[in-house]
Amino acid sequence: MRFGMSGCFLPSNMDDLTPQMCRRVRALGFSGIFTRFRDNHPLDTPKSKADRVRQMMADEGVRMYQCTGFWQNLVTPDETQRRESVRVLQGALRLAGRLGARGIDTGPGSMNPAGPWFPHPDNWTPSARRQLVKSLKEAAPAAEDAGVYLSLEAHQLVTLENAEITREVLDEVGSAWVKNDYDPANWITREMVFNTTAAIHHHFDVLGHHIISCHAKDIWIENRLALHLQDGCPGKGLMDFRTLFRRMEALNPDYPLIAEGNSTEELPEVSALFHQLAGELGITVIQD
Repeated sequence: MRFGMSGCFLPSNMDDLTPQMCRRVRALGFSGIFTRFRDNHPLDTPKSKADRVRQMMADEGVRMYQCTGFWQNLVTPDETQRRESVRVLQGALRLAGRLGARGIDTGPGSMNPAGPWFPHPDNWTPSARRQLVKSLKEAAPAAEDAGVYLSLEAHQLVTLENAEITREVLDEVGSAWVKNDYDPANWITREMVFNTTAAIHHHFDVLGHHIISCHAKDIWIENRLALHLQDGCPGKGLMDFRTLFRRMEALNPDYPLIAEGNSTEELPEVSALFHQLAGELGITVIQD
């Protein structure tokens, strides 16, 4: 199993990534990163900037497990907007290839103008699913050309609301380069939150080979009179990481599991937790 980290001290501009940051990643017990580089739009970023980052990371022995897909609205019924979203997504895949990334992380987007992961009734319509399939089919050749997985993250608030719909969409797209970036916390409901073991098994049983990577964050239910499920730092909640580790390792020991939901200050304890669990389960942590 490979361990990666995301966010935290990693910069939003690729120009600010330094060898010292890469060494810090390694010193913390991670072999790769998921960084968003929000300041570097894929249609405007020159190849030279990506080449610098790729060479530096290779020199420091740090892998780019994921970079951003910029979270376009791929489900909109507005064809002009959808085509532009696909154009940016294709650019993100090309940029990721120049960076030497294994994959990008993106979601289907949302009809909610406040953000790509926020709810809107139109997110769950047959039309949204059709638009998503169309968008992914158009982006798939760019993923293959770049040698970069288009890793789809899902969430119950957007079109990919559960494992079953995610599988149906990916089956319809039918590309070896369009896969699922599995984040179990995003699908945990009130009915599942006290038995995340069963939820994880169900997700893996449904999705199987569609999973290509994993985001590992925790989730818990809060003492409020309106339902509130909060995600956050691994080890703080109810997620069954032992089962998650076992299922990811069985799927493919080379796939990355990327810590999410934690702060920079929490990174040492998250790394300690991950390495401790791997040791207990007899899982070899791949460091190269």
